Amino acid sequence: MAEMLSREEFRKQLEEAIKGNHSQAAPFSVAWSSGQLKRGHFARWAENHYHYVGPFADYLAYIYANTPDKLTDAKDFILQNMWEEELGGDRHTDLLIRFAEACGTTGERVTDPANMLPTTLGLQSWCYAVAIREHFVVATAALIVGLESQVPDIYRKQLPPLKEKYGFTDEEVEFFDLHIVSDEIHGERGYQIVLDYANTPELQQRCLEIVRTGAKMRWMYMDGLYRAYVQADLEKVEA
Repeated sequence: MAEMLSREEFRKQLEEAIKGNHSQAAPFSVAWSSGQLKRGHFARWAENHYHYVGPFADYLAYIYANTPDKLTDAKDFILQNMWEEELGGDRHTDLLIRFAEACGTTGERVTDPANMLPTTLGLQSWCYAVAIREHFVVATAALIVGLESQVPDIYRKQLPPLKEKYGFTDEEVEFFDLHIVSDEIHGERGYQIVLDYANTPELQQRCLEIVRTGAKMRWMYMDGLYRAYVQADLEKVEA
C-alpha cells in the first residue's frame, strides 16, 4: 500500500511525471523551434489546436462544479482561470484565430470540427471525460499540471522563431506571448491546489498517474499533427 508522500516529494514526483513526455520535445515542436515549418503547417496546427484549447473553460466549469463549496480558494482559482480564457481582455481563442488567419487559413476553417484530426479529438474527449468524471483534485492535476503547466516551456522555444525565422508580427503571435505569462501562473497555482488537497495516499497516486497520462495525451496529439502534416514534407526536403 502506498504511503503519504511529503509535500516536497509529491511535488518532485508530479514534475517527474511530465518530464519523460513533455511536448516541448515532440517532433512537431522541434521542427517548429528549429525553423523547419511553413505557414501552411502552422495553419493546420491552429485548426486543430482550437478544438483542444477552445473548450478549456468548459473543462474547468465541470471541475468547478465538482469542487466542494467550502474549498473557496480552489473554486476561486478555477473561476479566475475560466474568466481569463473567455472574458479577461482578448478572448484567447480570438487571438488563436488571428494567428491562424496570418498563416493563410480562415476563422471558418479553424472553428469547423471537420478539420480536427482523430488524435486531436482524442485529447479533447479525454479532457472532457476527466473533468466530468474525476475527483476535482485529480482533474486539476490532469488539466492544469499535466497539460497547462507545460505551455510556458513550449512557447518560450516556439515564440522567438515565429518572429525571427517565420516573419510574424508581435500582434499576430500575441496568443503565444500571453500564454507564456498566464499559464505559468495557472500552472503554479494548479500545483498548489493539488499539493493541498490530494490529502490521501490514494489521491496522490491517482494524481501522479493522471499527470503522466495527460503528458502522454498531449504528446499523442502533437505526434498526430507531425505525422499528418509535417513528416512527409520534411522527408521530401531531406531527400
